[in-house]
Amino acid sequence: MIPIAQPALDEADAEAARRTVLSGWVTQGPEVAGFEREFARYVGAAYACAVSSCTAALHLALVGLGLGEGDEVITASHSFIATANSIRYCGATPVFVDIDPDTYNIDPNRVEEAVTARTRAVLAVHQIGMPCDLTGLLAVCDRHSLPLVEDAAPAVGSEIRIGGQWEPIGRPRGVVACFSFHPRKVITTGDGGMLTTNDATLDRKFRLLRQHGMSVPDTVRHSSPQVIFEDYPILGYNYRMTDIQAAIGRQQLARLSDLVVRRRAIADRYVALLGNIEGLSLPFEPEWARSNWQSYCVRLPDRVDQKGVMQALLDQGISTRRGVMCSHREPAYANHEQTHDLTQSEAAQDHCILLPIYTQMTEADQIQVADALRRELRQ
Repeated sequence: MIPIAQPALDEADAEAARRTVLSGWVTQGPEVAGFEREFARYVGAAYACAVSSCTAALHLALVGLGLGEGDEVITASHSFIATANSIRYCGATPVFVDIDPDTYNIDPNRVEEAVTARTRAVLAVHQIGMPCDLTGLLAVCDRHSLPLVEDAAPAVGSEIRIGGQWEPIGRPRGVVACFSFHPRKVITTGDGGMLTTNDATLDRKFRLLRQHGMSVPDTVRHSSPQVIFEDYPILGYNYRMTDIQAAIGRQQLARLSDLVVRRRAIADRYVALLGNIEGLSLPFEPEWARSNWQSYCVRLPDRVDQKGVMQALLDQGISTRRGVMCSHREPAYANHEQTHDLTQSEAAQDHCILLPIYTQMTEADQIQVADALRRELRQ
């Protein structure tokens, strides 16, 4: 079986976990603090706060901005459901707008059209690792004095050119960026997330909120020569990352640049292998973007049965996934009032498939995928 993805874990990661297990400190502690420092340095952010998942990160980002009942957040339906769910966790309402059909990312023009008196933020996704149009989005947000939150769940290691300079996604152009370390992402901690920001006040809020609102961190209490009683000034959550996860994350982060180079080479090979298949649309990378190629999304001809192609490939030992879901089509959103056209989002879900891509993938694996896809599209 050629899997859709495979985590790039090795002996160094296993040894980091073993060392932490034997240290006696396995929950949020010194390894988490080290991972935060190194991640902030890597992306060029002033602060990084580790949490249990990207969903937790998105929730904290919106709670930190004060989102609540009656507020609206403009976002893409074309994303994993956690994006929309994080808005609803705050009691706010997601306002879904359509995507750019080339990049599959939220369209700044559609965002502009959706702003109302109740709009309190924009939540934009760097979908499948492809940077979204931050320049266009920031222009809209600046005109309407709205904070921009970046759902960078799949985008660790991706880059964007702004003002003529390349910079990593996660050097916050919005107020905060949120990352995932799920096993399908370029680097993984098993599960986990990170918030990056340049706002010291927001960072302090995140650190309180992730640990039940506890005023004194464990590391401070345990190392103090004096007895310390903590208090809980705000309602918080249990969103901590463990030191075991963070120890693995530090090892993974040290290899991130090499992993991205490898994935970009695999993506280039796919172009050579798939470029001559009639009717198949390959991913579009804008000249101002460098994707980490967390996923490789191709668009099938409209006449082709998406599920049929996927099943045929699976029968040949090749795992794929459908195009990115649309949250507004899910039963959990059956009562959600949808006021904006989502034609491009729905078309992307219905006609795109994600092909296998992971750092251990061989040229022979890719040839097998390309040959199988070519045969199915000729029928």
